Amino acid sequence: MATAAARCQLLLVAVALAPLLAGVAGVQLSSRFYDRRCPKLQSIVRSAVAQAVATEPRMGASILRLFFHDCFVNGCDASILLDDTASFTGEKNAGPNANSVRGYAVIDAIKTQVEAACSATVSCADIVALAARDSVNLLGGPTWTVQLGRRDALNASQSAANSNLPGPGSSLDTLITMFGNKGLSPRDMTALSGAHTIGQARCTTFRDRIYSDANVNATFAALRQQTCPQTGGDATLAPIDVTTPDTFDTAYFENLASRQGLFHSDQELYNGGSQDVLVRMYRRRASTFFVDFAKAMVRMGNLAPSADTPTEIRLDCKKIN
Repeated sequence: MATAAARCQLLLVAVALAPLLAGVAGVQLSSRFYDRRCPKLQSIVRSAVAQAVATEPRMGASILRLFFHDCFVNGCDASILLDDTASFTGEKNAGPNANSVRGYAVIDAIKTQVEAACSATVSCADIVALAARDSVNLLGGPTWTVQLGRRDALNASQSAANSNLPGPGSSLDTLITMFGNKGLSPRDMTALSGAHTIGQARCTTFRDRIYSDANVNATFAALRQQTCPQTGGDATLAPIDVTTPDTFDTAYFENLASRQGLFHSDQELYNGGSQDVLVRMYRRRASTFFVDFAKAMVRMGNLAPSADTPTEIRLDCKKIN
């Protein structure tokens, strides 16, 4: 049973999202899009995600990352799920995705169950959006109303994936610009960065941070150096949040205040710049972070492919029909 604090947080999220969700109707997404055509959709997705996260808590972070990396490249169109073909090189093997994005098998398994319940009805893009929301909530984070009605792209772009996604070495100015290019504010960017309160990262993505950065806690750097040598061990994993890596909470912001951000891009949010005040607020007030994160996830979920992009409802998320 939810605690009074948890119920309060969910209510705050619902109230804060109400005006935002009302405006989504203009782009023809609706929280009730599948109510008649696939009424069991959300329970199917949540049950499958719950099983995956119970088996491996890290999978929740992986599915959340999958959604982010899909939406930032030509909109939320499930293009990241497509395998390479003779006509295009897909996004799975782009630099930001090849060794950091996973969870494809979970989405495929959900799609199989959804197709059995309501064939040729639900897009892979909508399944990823729902799975991301449930991943966050099942690990202790907020929930929100997912707007539905997306369609799936017929192609993918490795070059766009290589150029549209911010990297672990990004500066604050670069982060603000790249999120701004997607219509997301600096506040959205900082809230969404809080997703790093869950998950793990490969040594190769944070090695420079622990050996070369000036703004890093020396004890923290030494701890990470124990399993991430200066050469070799690129695939060795470390938790992004040093304290509670399997719980969606505010520890990420606490880490930043202690100069224990795992990525250079993380610590840029708390380095004497414009986002310091927001980091301090999220650190103290989980309810504010949860509300802002939910709102930012809805905004990111509204990123759509260009109007002339051909789309369909894929029967298999890995390939076009």
